[in-house]
Amino acid sequence: MNKDKLTYAGSGINIDDTDAVKQTMAKSLETNDSRVLNSLGAFASLYDFKFPEYEHPVLVMKTEEPGSKQKLAFQHGRIRSICYDMVNHLINDIIVMGAKPLAVQDAIICGAVDKEIIGEIVDAVSAACKEQDCVLTGGETSIQPGVLEKGSYILTSSIVGVVDKARIIDGSAIRKGDAVVAVASNGIHTNGYTLVRAIMDKYPEIMDKQVGEESFLDAIMKPHLCYYKSIRDLFGSDVLHGMAHITGGGIEGNLNRIIPEQLDAFIDLSRLDILPIFKLLHQVGDVDEREMLRTFNMGAGLLLVIDPSAVETTVEHLAKHGLSSYVIGEMAEGNRQVVFQGQLQWG
Repeated sequence: MNKDKLTYAGSGINIDDTDAVKQTMAKSLETNDSRVLNSLGAFASLYDFKFPEYEHPVLVMKTEEPGSKQKLAFQHGRIRSICYDMVNHLINDIIVMGAKPLAVQDAIICGAVDKEIIGEIVDAVSAACKEQDCVLTGGETSIQPGVLEKGSYILTSSIVGVVDKARIIDGSAIRKGDAVVAVASNGIHTNGYTLVRAIMDKYPEIMDKQVGEESFLDAIMKPHLCYYKSIRDLFGSDVLHGMAHITGGGIEGNLNRIIPEQLDAFIDLSRLDILPIFKLLHQVGDVDEREMLRTFNMGAGLLLVIDPSAVETTVEHLAKHGLSSYVIGEMAEGNRQVVFQGQLQWG
């Protein structure tokens, strides 16, 4: 062949390599889920949508990516953990509507083929799905030399869940006097890492700090906690009126999505159990309180709005699943606002 001839492989994409990557994915995508009707290699995934247990099944869909945390993950060899971040974040976003997670599709965008890394990503995404009783049905691996540098990766994924229409949790059942219960996070989860990285760049000494018994790196790279198995038994309950997954925008930016007309959520900041990692970021980065509150979950990864009569049983239920929870506020008359009261206790 003429050496001057341009080829796909010579331009950066060897189809033999991409085919080999697909073969390594096959085992990770194996499933016993009878709803999955085909396997790797088809143009698209087939999923049997028969739900006789639902009177009126409604699809719940979401697309997510793990933000700039993935940059740190690939820099520090935390490939599997960032896949759990992505899947767990996705699942949390649909379960707050009362949905059961069903199937995930992922996309891996990279600058060059690395069979081991891509294989590990697919295997980790699949494992994260299986741990939450759903399945990775397929996705896309896009090799883009010249767009991304070799060794650079961008991950994203989409999920489909199902909920009976009569049991959708959207906040419409929230009433005056309902309690707002904070469910603890296990750290930063997946939001606010652009600010975290800025603090690391400006104050590199933070890398030498300890967060309790953990290193700073271990504390910030802890995978996003998934709440599905802890709260699914509460679905369909007459006392659970609303849920908010606390991601970018913090408590205010997420709780206000579910507040009905003519109500406010009054949140007592003095009750918030601030995790040590947020105290360290606040102190070392000299980040003001308002910025901390609008960027991070601050220790409350999920908020439940429930009938006040159910607070004790709900807290006990969550404790059985290893989750700390506590009343942080209540619903009162207002104008669809989150109203902060009290002062953060930094300790």
